[in-house]
Amino acid sequence: MTQIENVLYTGKAHTTGGRDGTSRSSDGNLDIRLSSPGKAGSGTNPEQLFASGWSACFIGAMGLAAHKMKIAFPTDTAVDAEVDLVHMDGAYVLQARLNVSLPGLEREIAQALADAAHETCPYSKATRGNIDVVINLV
Repeated sequence: MTQIENVLYTGKAHTTGGRDGTSRSSDGNLDIRLSSPGKAGSGTNPEQLFASGWSACFIGAMGLAAHKMKIAFPTDTAVDAEVDLVHMDGAYVLQARLNVSLPGLEREIAQALADAAHETCPYSKATRGNIDVVINLV
């Protein structure tokens, strides 16, 4: 692992029981039950957690891009992230769609913000070349 000089934040979680267990952040702000996708259960699953984190980060990256481009960022911006767990060629893989809503912006400007965010968002960087990702303006 590459040593980074300026770590801004480290998220820590303790998980037991895998997909049918529990997970709790070190500060206690996240304390959830987990359930496997498609099974009866009252917990969330890793794909939902990943979609939540990625969509939140992506909105932040679009906000930074809007600031740099001197564009008023819509307060009602939303990203509906869809993360699929796929069984392909005997292995499990992920694929994703980020459905981006930037109300009130012209399509070209909205596309420029989504493109800039996809280049800078840490989640987008982490998945680049590893999973299929589609960015849709809605």
